[in-house]
Amino acid sequence: MLKESDFVKIRVSVPLNAAEQVRQVMGAAGAGVQGNYEFASGSVRQIGRFKPLVGARPAIGKIGQPEEVEEELVETLCHKSLAETVVTAIKKAHPYEEPAIDIMPRYDIM
Repeated sequence: MLKESDFVKIRVSVPLNAAEQVRQVMGAAGAGVQGNYEFASGSVRQIGRFKPLVGARPAIGKIGQPEEVEEELVETLCHKSLAETVVTAIKKAHPYEEPAIDIMPRYDIM
């Protein structure tokens, strides 16, 4: 039987040069606690693609020009009660004007 977990998974794409800082901020805000461990996370490398529009303030790239950036997709567990705090911390530490942050439900098997 499935039961909704008290935890969510938070996932965010971040340029390689800022990945460690964002990982640390997530852990310091309380994400990544699993049993007797803290600052637990996983990541994979990916290529992020975007084209800044007029009005954007891109950290990387130029207005109107397509851009490709090597990124890390960092994911970690987070208790639901801390999700808002963790997302706020990510936004403050993340170099992108509009970081893509996913918050996904988790389920436990009873």
